[in-house]
Amino acid sequence: MSDVPFDPTRSHTNPPTDDARTDHSNGSGSWLHRLRSGTGAPGRLDANTEGPDPAPSSPDAAPAAPRVYETDGTATNVFGNPEVVAHVVEQLILETRKRDLLEGVEQRREQLLDQPFVRSEHWERVWEQIINPDTDRPHQPVIIIVAPRSCGSTTLALRLLAEHTPHTTTVVKLDADWQTPSKGRLPLEKAHAYQLDLKHPVNDQVSIDFLNALSGHAAHLRDCRSYLALTVAQDLWKDHRLSDRDGIQVVRLDEAPDGQEVVKAHLDASGYGQLVTSLRSLPKATASLRGLTAVAAVRAARAAAMAWREHVHAASERPLVQTDGERGTPATLDERIIAALTDWRDELDSRFGEMSSLHAHDNPSLTVEDRCLLLALAVQQSAPMPVVARSAAALLKAIGDAPDAPGSAGFSPTLSALAGRGMRRRIQDVGGQVDMQDTVVFDRPAYGRAVLEYVWDNYDVLRKPLLTWLVATTQSADPEDHAVAALAELTVRHGTVDYLTTLGELVGGSHPRVLGAVMESAVRNEHVGRLAWEALYGWAEKESYAPAVIALCRRILEDSSVATSLAKRAMVRLRRVAHRNTAPAVVSQVQAAYDALVQDPTVAQRLVGEVQSWQEGKVPSARSGALAFLALMTVRRDGTPWLVDSAPTDIDLHRAVHDLLSSSRTAAEVTSRLTDWIRACADDPSAYTQLRDLLLPALRGHNMFAASWKFMNELRGITTAEGVSVADDFHNHLVDSRLRPVFPLETSLV
Repeated sequence: MSDVPFDPTRSHTNPPTDDARTDHSNGSGSWLHRLRSGTGAPGRLDANTEGPDPAPSSPDAAPAAPRVYETDGTATNVFGNPEVVAHVVEQLILETRKRDLLEGVEQRREQLLDQPFVRSEHWERVWEQIINPDTDRPHQPVIIIVAPRSCGSTTLALRLLAEHTPHTTTVVKLDADWQTPSKGRLPLEKAHAYQLDLKHPVNDQVSIDFLNALSGHAAHLRDCRSYLALTVAQDLWKDHRLSDRDGIQVVRLDEAPDGQEVVKAHLDASGYGQLVTSLRSLPKATASLRGLTAVAAVRAARAAAMAWREHVHAASERPLVQTDGERGTPATLDERIIAALTDWRDELDSRFGEMSSLHAHDNPSLTVEDRCLLLALAVQQSAPMPVVARSAAALLKAIGDAPDAPGSAGFSPTLSALAGRGMRRRIQDVGGQVDMQDTVVFDRPAYGRAVLEYVWDNYDVLRKPLLTWLVATTQSADPEDHAVAALAELTVRHGTVDYLTTLGELVGGSHPRVLGAVMESAVRNEHVGRLAWEALYGWAEKESYAPAVIALCRRILEDSSVATSLAKRAMVRLRRVAHRNTAPAVVSQVQAAYDALVQDPTVAQRLVGEVQSWQEGKVPSARSGALAFLALMTVRRDGTPWLVDSAPTDIDLHRAVHDLLSSSRTAAEVTSRLTDWIRACADDPSAYTQLRDLLLPALRGHNMFAASWKFMNELRGITTAEGVSVADDFHNHLVDSRLRPVFPLETSLV
């Protein structure tokens, strides 16, 4: 993925014109020639400018081996003898530009086959349409499954590929990271079975042109003994009037498998088979499973398992709860399962019924204060009573100042509160309990989730205040935080990112880490993940959103288990933040992120790529590449600076140091890091000599006199193992002996 399109016609063979990269000798190899001539380096790129710069080329580099590659939107280019590759698909795909292809995650076949799977009669018919009974393989290399959203089509496609492709075939789940479906973006390798979801409402619209091109791609897949299974959301599949196209089969999946069977399969697979018997004996619970989508059924299975764990935990803890009638009776397992699977809307209709100014036990409708309290309990679950009280009061304030208590005109707010019911009574009336330590126990997570969703769905005008309140009640910027989890669930509840955008507008600048945590949940959501990444791409160019984007990208890149496609997207957005924002605070935050991430070898390699793009003159990577190089300067291997000991061959170290030193925006930072290099090597004569000789060419040249002088001043106080002053040593090597009396080291040029 790249911010700029790949241009196969771009040449990177122009020789550099920067004389800082050429060792112009003047007797002692000093600045004398450059000081007199005043010639510059017209091709040099300032570290903080974003203009093009020719890439360096080594005169000793061996010519590249002949290759064959195919690029999207251009003709096939063949280098060498064309007869070698004629009509041979294996040669056609010898090399493709990886940045132009969709990326994916390899799926373990055994794991796919071990996952719970339910095949209803309708699914069985669809399955039989796809599979050739004679070969036990799909009829066509390209299978298109059109289905309603959340129907389970992805599960069906992956399972089918796992069961009906050879064991030597690699199954890969692709990520549709494109602006529009394109055949040229589809990977093509031997013995691969690809699965790709098309769900984005804008970017995944299937066109006639794409289907026509897909037919040609099918022929290549067949030659490679590979397959492609596309699952297309029903609302994206227009009337294409699909005539017979070679290599493509279209089937329709109209319904999800039975919800009860899906729940049973997932409980059995997770080791909760004993719950299946309990479920079947509870008509109220099983009734709620009818008609569920596949996604909702899996969620129900998790809810039932969570109810079991809560039951076991409650039985082991047995907290001392002050009872009031039957309120203190511990919930049975059956009651917990029913609560976890029940649709609570009927009860909530009564709780949020007509407007009520006073609470009455025969009227289940809650007052506005108690509705705020119930919402606070739904988020906090169990917490000290003062915390719950403050949270409820904060919500009431967020939606409007609390009125005086009815019938108490002229009362102060304190007297009005005192005239109302006590907090303990109110908590009990909304379904909570209070133990002897004055801690609220609201052991109803499924009910709490239903409360939040009910208010969100039924009170549109409350959504913005709810978001503001939830952010204010977060205890940490962690996805496990109750308020963060509620924010993540509500903002993507209906499969859009509209309220993620609203949340960003409300708190993007004030709570960037919280927004980043919510966005982390969103980008990992299979239904809205791509939409969330798209929103982040737009946010990256805005200074107020930049801290949140940086926080999220850091979390993604710090996760060693994250998919390559997600890590790549995070890197692109960090680059865009650096490219679009010039505010020192934002640039400093990007630098801090790079510095923190670079110690991971995988991320370090990504930053090497940033430096390479910068030195190849790719405009969006200019500032990001400079910051990446500064971060790479902090990497140590066995105590030695990595770039000194074993710098990647694709990085021009002399040029990078020269460019950063000659820019006023980066000179101070690179000087500090170069000084750290010198300190790290000063005690080792061999390492110090190697480093000094490595830096000297970069410190010579146009516009380098002042920068090098500042660098030498920073070296004061550092001595080598032989007791020689490092500052004097660099001064003797950089300044011509005839000029040293004129420019002694003690002279300050600042």
